[in-house]
Amino acid sequence: MPDYEIGDKKFSLALERFADYVILERGGSSNTMYAYKSDLYFWYEFCKKHDSAPLELEADKISRFLLEQSAKGKAKSTIQRYAAALSSFARFLVYDGESERLPRLDRMPKKDETLPQILSEEEIQRIINACDDGTAIGMRDRAMIELSYGAGLRVSELCSLRLRDLDGTSGFLYARGKGDKERSVPYIGGVRRVVENYIANFRPELDKNRQEWLFLSKNGSQMRRESFWQILRKRGKKAAGISTKRLHPHILRHSFATHLLRNGMDQRTLQEILGHSSIITTEKYTHFDQELRDIYDKFHPRAQNEEEN
Repeated sequence: MPDYEIGDKKFSLALERFADYVILERGGSSNTMYAYKSDLYFWYEFCKKHDSAPLELEADKISRFLLEQSAKGKAKSTIQRYAAALSSFARFLVYDGESERLPRLDRMPKKDETLPQILSEEEIQRIINACDDGTAIGMRDRAMIELSYGAGLRVSELCSLRLRDLDGTSGFLYARGKGDKERSVPYIGGVRRVVENYIANFRPELDKNRQEWLFLSKNGSQMRRESFWQILRKRGKKAAGISTKRLHPHILRHSFATHLLRNGMDQRTLQEILGHSSIITTEKYTHFDQELRDIYDKFHPRAQNEEEN
């Protein structure tokens, strides 16, 4: 396995973000993440040899890389794995805002596209109900899950929220996304009331050091992304009947986006809410089977029950 001595700092940082994405937002295993990094190291070595930028994933260059690896005697299965790793990395770079478009990888081995998985509204409600134990930890977990789903936040955005980022008067919160870019996200209805209840009645028990962060660990420090993944797994397991493959933070964001599109929101508006730099990333949510449509009754009801108790 390569030792990952990468001299290109920009590529190295993108690779680390991709590794986090594979584990935290796609629910991949550590073995999958290390396999991707190993395969992409060979891509880096190829680009270094040919004095080419490794973040420029152009179709012709990728084809040359694959042909060169084949000429070295690499097995067909290995070549296919390299192609799959580059395809996933290319999609991540668009999602991450590093690239504006996907390369046309016509000459790469075909691989079925994996559409985003989602949770039904009923499943999300069961996970939320699993948090209602009357403790500060339980109410924190509920507030995190409600806000992640109700505002479509990335896990990194959720964990980096500060108290001052919430504006109940205007009905918006201010999230820092990719590249530390700030965007405003609607923050209304039942979601806001749950979060405000957590802040007023439960957060003080966790705030041992007068922290600015909205969500705190039991030790009073800033909530980590990995910790939220563990919280979601724990509460999902308690809810029962939900596959662990669908219990990772980005599933909540996928569900938020799909619920809105299924009930009439246009792609451009959703693109703004999600903070996607490219409409290509948003368009993936339109490709679910027709049979999923009957799951949803309303246009994201958790953000519309302003008058409910």
